[in-house]
Amino acid sequence: MQREDLKDLLWFLTVARERSFTRAAAELGTSQSTLSHTIKQLEARLGVRLLTRTTRSVAPTEAGERLYQSLVPRFEGIESDLSSLVAFRDRPAGTVRITLSDHALRMIVWPKLEPVLRDYPDLRVELYSDNGMRNIVEERFDAGVRLGESVDRDMIAVRIGPDWRLVAVASPDYFSRRPVPKIPQDLVGHDCISLRQATFGGLYAWEFEKKGREIRVRVHGQLTFNTTIPMVDAALHGHGIAYIPEDLVRQHVAEGRLRLVLDDWSAPFPGYHLYYPSRRQLSPAMTVIVDALRHRS
Repeated sequence: MQREDLKDLLWFLTVARERSFTRAAAELGTSQSTLSHTIKQLEARLGVRLLTRTTRSVAPTEAGERLYQSLVPRFEGIESDLSSLVAFRDRPAGTVRITLSDHALRMIVWPKLEPVLRDYPDLRVELYSDNGMRNIVEERFDAGVRLGESVDRDMIAVRIGPDWRLVAVASPDYFSRRPVPKIPQDLVGHDCISLRQATFGGLYAWEFEKKGREIRVRVHGQLTFNTTIPMVDAALHGHGIAYIPEDLVRQHVAEGRLRLVLDDWSAPFPGYHLYYPSRRQLSPAMTVIVDALRHRS
């Protein structure tokens, strides 16, 4: 194997993972034309097509997928070995990539992480915020943040926050025009502010529980968001009922800007957990982050 083959294989892995020459070129710091030419040269040397290209998407062929699955653990092993060398430095350094929701970022992760960055200037952190259930291994994240009940069993999970719950809230102005719901089923007749789930593309069905009885309600309304933070502002401006984390609206409820309803139907969730692959050796940088985020009751 020629030395340039290693670079070309790494570039192929990036395109196959991102399913986009545009995103891959940006990550690699090269031009799309150079990246495309490199992949074509690699295909020519191997004598097989690795990627199927259309005007809108890029996907591995059967041969490309086989090569991708074979190469990923090998390159991860190299990255892990290189990361372990950082232990010989005076202080932790390197980049840690974490996928998490906007709520977890604002209320749990950033308040704990922000002071750590001052203490470790060589530490770099990428925080990818959405509400999807991402595969951190395939998408090459070092870790993810999910509710405890959602973490896969083959992952190591570290609790980083307390239990919390979703609550239904709307402005006093909204309830001056519409009746207050008494049971979850009453929400069907209301304007509700929905959350679209990134992973599956569908709207989140609101989950309620009372005395062991569980109810899921599919709500409708004029507004749909893919993150929770803007839902607070929409509720404050009277656009409908939002079902959002209680800690985002607690102050608004206390000061009368929002009214909480169906309180006795809102059960707590297990708190957020940081999770990462069990087979991956923690780098010094990742060790610092895990320790900083760990929940201490």
